Amino acid sequence: MYRTGRPNRMARVLNRISAVHFASGLLAPGHWVTLEVTGRRSGRPVSLPLVVVHHQGGRYLVSMLGPDTNWVRNVRAAGGRAVLRHRHREPVRLSEVPVAERAPLLQRYLDVAPGARPHLPFDRGAPLAEIADVAARYPVFRVDPDRSGAD
Repeated sequence: MYRTGRPNRMARVLNRISAVHFASGLLAPGHWVTLEVTGRRSGRPVSLPLVVVHHQGGRYLVSMLGPDTNWVRNVRAAGGRAVLRHRHREPVRLSEVPVAERAPLLQRYLDVAPGARPHLPFDRGAPLAEIADVAARYPVFRVDPDRSGAD
């Protein structure tokens, strides 16, 4: 469904359905969330389903399709400001994790997001050194509460 690195029509439909499902929190694990970010061109909110990686007390979002995805470009254009939804809205700041720190997060991502496995060029049990070799190709963002008061 992502053969060209972008979702085909079926994937877009399924993503819309999943975004509503994940945001509702009904029958959805806590690490399934909907990311809302302002579209860099349209200025309208864009929603998509993602999986949160919990690692060493932090929360992270991973782009399984690399840096050229719309949500990554939108997050960068929005200065990291976004909203996570899972039963309630949580204004957040997303900050990009340095490449040197991504390998263990990418490894953990495969544990919690089985649907991402076909999109990443390493196996769940791959050594961190192997994952580090490709880490620059997969943006990872740390999720922190946005305490600025606006969302």
